[in-house]
Amino acid sequence: MTWIFLLAAVAVIYLRANRNTYDVHTRYVTVPLSSSDSLPNPDDYKPLSILHLSDLHMENLSIDAKQIVDDFSEKKPDLIAITGDLLDRHKNIPKAVAYVETVMKLNPLHGTFVVFGNHDYVLSPSKLNQLKSELERLGCHVLINQHTTIHHHGQPLTIIGVDDFATRRSHLARSFDGVPETGARLVLTHDPNLVLKMKDYHYDYLLSGHFHGGQIHWPKPYHLAKMGKLPKLNMVKGLHYVDGRPFYISEGLGQTGLNIRLRSRPEITLHTLTGRPASAGEASSAFPAAAQEAAPTLAIE
Repeated sequence: MTWIFLLAAVAVIYLRANRNTYDVHTRYVTVPLSSSDSLPNPDDYKPLSILHLSDLHMENLSIDAKQIVDDFSEKKPDLIAITGDLLDRHKNIPKAVAYVETVMKLNPLHGTFVVFGNHDYVLSPSKLNQLKSELERLGCHVLINQHTTIHHHGQPLTIIGVDDFATRRSHLARSFDGVPETGARLVLTHDPNLVLKMKDYHYDYLLSGHFHGGQIHWPKPYHLAKMGKLPKLNMVKGLHYVDGRPFYISEGLGQTGLNIRLRSRPEITLHTLTGRPASAGEASSAFPAAAQEAAPTLAIE
């Protein structure tokens, strides 16, 4: 009888954990830009909205792309950022491309920008090139240690895509080479541990993913201990600061291994970069006013 109860308990936990993968959470994060050499007058910067998706993992994904379009069609994001781990197996390339194509129906003002993660690099070079070519055919900007500059209401914004840090493909010098001296700088990357190597590279905001919020998140994400310094500091999701610079770790949309989540949920985030401090009315319930002071911080040694 003991085994029967144990199996029943495991089945109940599994069903609950699987159901959690359908419970997508939407976060709204407002980050005021700080004055810097490249952005001496941040108050002049018009608010910029970024729809952030990460870790789609097409093999284990419960969130319908049409749901994302329905939920955000009225919010009209200025750009879409996808920070890696679209898939693990090449047979799902058409599925991943179709998913991104559906999300792009939101018609972001400045387009869709993609970087790759460690799971994408499980693909052979030829299959990865196929994925990249198909995304570019849709109109995505796939950035591999590259940057591009757009203008938002006349103000320059440089989007810097740094390749995956976990698989040692990131190249900061190459990514920042030729970045304009003026304007805001947004970094897209997969593994947020990269921030610990960026003391000499200025950015205004960085978006990442990689940890899935633990996916199965115990009081501390002990099972992520081998994934770098940040998990050891319990920094696996949300808004953080390093040397006063903000970076965000998405819990991701999909899952790896089993299609389950415990004490974590799939996440979609709408970030707003603004030239003025966020008021209480603008801040989200997930990140209250004065989020800058409340968010965990660390210093690069």
